[in-house]
Amino acid sequence: MKQSTAIRVAASVIFLGIALGAFGAHLLDGRLEETGRLDTWDTATLYHLIHGFALFVIAISGKKMLGYRWFLAGIILFSGSLYTLALSDIGKLGAIAPFGGVSFLIGWARWIFHRNTEQTSE
Repeated sequence: MKQSTAIRVAASVIFLGIALGAFGAHLLDGRLEETGRLDTWDTATLYHLIHGFALFVIAISGKKMLGYRWFLAGIILFSGSLYTLALSDIGKLGAIAPFGGVSFLIGWARWIFHRNTEQTSE
């Protein structure tokens, strides 16, 4: 993926996270409180924005896109399933979220176990 595309995708993900957070807080708050799913929406938004920011940092670094696709998949699976669960109140959708959580973990593990091949001078 080209760096400019990765930056646009990351910025779009963050834009969407902010918009969905505001939508939930201002337009859906009554419905979400009524169904008891306000915390679900808030969790989806939190993870969405944290990992959207991670996408942006990876994209602007201009280096390897380490973890980028895993974080994007996690946002779609984890946050996407929680947003849908909060709106529909279909409990079975919660079964998708762990796959997104694992995607986040794989993305972070890529960073933990990455070996820097660049030589540094001492």
